Amino acid sequence: MSASSQILAEDAKIVPVPAAPVSLTEPGKFETPAPPTIAASSHILLDFHTGKILAENNADAKLAPASLTKIMTTYVVFKEIESGRLHLDDVATVSEKAWKTSGSKMFVQVNDRVKIEDLLQGVIIQSGNDASVTLAEHVAGDENTFAEMMNQNAARLGMVNTHFKNADGLPVEEHYTTARDLSILTRALIKEFPQHYKWFSQKEFTYNKITQQNRNLLLSRDGTVDGVKTGHTEEAGYCLVASALREEMRLISIVMGTKSQTARAVENQTLLNYGFRFFESHRLYEGNKALNEARIWKGQEKILPLGLAEDLYVTVPRRHYQDMKAVVNVDKKILAPVKVGDKFGSVDVTLKGEMLIKKDLIALKAVEKGSIFRRLIDSALQLMEKSDAK
Repeated sequence: MSASSQILAEDAKIVPVPAAPVSLTEPGKFETPAPPTIAASSHILLDFHTGKILAENNADAKLAPASLTKIMTTYVVFKEIESGRLHLDDVATVSEKAWKTSGSKMFVQVNDRVKIEDLLQGVIIQSGNDASVTLAEHVAGDENTFAEMMNQNAARLGMVNTHFKNADGLPVEEHYTTARDLSILTRALIKEFPQHYKWFSQKEFTYNKITQQNRNLLLSRDGTVDGVKTGHTEEAGYCLVASALREEMRLISIVMGTKSQTARAVENQTLLNYGFRFFESHRLYEGNKALNEARIWKGQEKILPLGLAEDLYVTVPRRHYQDMKAVVNVDKKILAPVKVGDKFGSVDVTLKGEMLIKKDLIALKAVEKGSIFRRLIDSALQLMEKSDAK
């Protein structure tokens, strides 16, 4: 039974929480244990849909990100493709600077003309520094200008403890980020570019007859892991941003500054297993679908459908799903004209009295002012309501 069929146009109404799958609501007391101890300089674990932090330590420490930088490099390129200023079948010319870039390589050669799609896979799967610089130069003219684009996107996303100086993550002063900021970036990348995210699960890529393996060991160890990026320099240690999808729940885990390639995989797996074992995530209500039909006054129509701008998800400890309560609060006086997206209340979801999430209730359709006759009638009806309320 849908939640929307249960809701009346009242000022405040308890919304039935949709039934959870039986497997997630076993009876009995259930205490959530403390998060595991992780052998890393910094780490964070969160739910993709809600952003709820399930575990963290030192998550705001400014650290060298090494090749985790390339998550932002690809994000900027994806934004350029989305805008229409760049296309996957465009070609970029490899400069001598890009060819000479040290560290991991895609093995492009000077003056090679390489498709953007190939360069992206060279960055994501092979972690090619030469491919990163080639993309940066093609998009922005030079790497310094591209770094400014990276920083502009970081600021827009709210990555307040991040500053980029290059596109590949090679060590340089004033090039840093945090586990928390990387979680913000990774959520944005997966949400905004699902059509390109598939490359982050690719286990190998061949270019110029050279096949290289993705360094993310979890792609082979855990079938639910589908990304995201590894990084390593002497300064940064071994780092990994991982994401896994089990049933409808996606988690993002980030470890920075572990001691080995194996350690970064093990510590991420530990975090993911903890999150999936002790928490559950659900979509309660669908976005852009009527949750409430409210009275609108002095408009061309009498009824205004209200809903959410996007799907509403919650993350709760396992076996506590049925302890949630959702309440929709609607503004008492809604007057035309109304535009799509105008806010007229909220949906509040609580767990045992504690606020889990609060989302704006918005108009799902526009309603113009009614005729003079309609406005006069509604004015009279409002006066009668006020009189009856006394």
